[in-house]
Amino acid sequence: MSFRLANRAGQAVLLDGENYWSLGISSMEALFRLDELHHRWAKRGAPDGQASPAELGPPVPDPKQVFAYGLNYRDHIDEMDEVDYLGRTANEAPVVFTKFPDCLAGPASPVKLVGGQCDYECEMVAVIGAVSRDVVQAQAWDRVAGLMIGQDISDRALQVAATPPQFNLGKSRESFGPTGPALVSPDLVDDPDDLAISCRINGELRQNSRTSYLMRPVAEIVSYLSSVLTLHPGDLIFTGTPGGVGHAQGLYLKPGDVIRSEIEGLGALENTCV
Repeated sequence: MSFRLANRAGQAVLLDGENYWSLGISSMEALFRLDELHHRWAKRGAPDGQASPAELGPPVPDPKQVFAYGLNYRDHIDEMDEVDYLGRTANEAPVVFTKFPDCLAGPASPVKLVGGQCDYECEMVAVIGAVSRDVVQAQAWDRVAGLMIGQDISDRALQVAATPPQFNLGKSRESFGPTGPALVSPDLVDDPDDLAISCRINGELRQNSRTSYLMRPVAEIVSYLSSVLTLHPGDLIFTGTPGGVGHAQGLYLKPGDVIRSEIEGLGALENTCV
């Protein structure tokens, strides 16, 4: 089922470049009508207008659940172990936390920094498209509505303020979850398990990898989470970030910094820090 679903002023639109086609329903309602999105995409005709990134909100603005996988690229595990001594290893059990939904923001929304240790983490985000429980890996991609780019902005000081570290709050400040620019159905990318992923700060390349290096790929993630609880349409899964984050280099975000996050076939986010 092909579509690129975006959120313009709270309303669902199909987005192709800057052109959009209004669907007349809310962004969340669209996730329960995937067949209709496919039909409208195939017969979209003349666009209703053009939308700039600044007009777009998060494609999934009000998910029931937001999951995030930590330590899912080997190079990120290695770089973090070198600087924080938290005993991080590639354990059998995945590191899963949440970003509370109020942190979600649009593809061009400003990132509101707090303190001096805010960091960037470019990630591929998978969005669930059907109620899912105990899904086997071979069928997991059938439960994914689409993919989008996400930034797991992190307040590192708050993240490790408690013992043991408590990720959830440190990754959930207002504006700490830019997503978008659109939710892209998996069939519209060449290989959803192998996409180039990168992050630039003020034009400087900081992260550069491929999603094929995920230690636990999307199918395994969906299968594992669904073995613990029920997944619902619109649930977000931040799948992990590759090496190159600011914390490992002592390079934290500053007001005025521009974060550009790109994933092959999914577009780009460009968020300015304030």
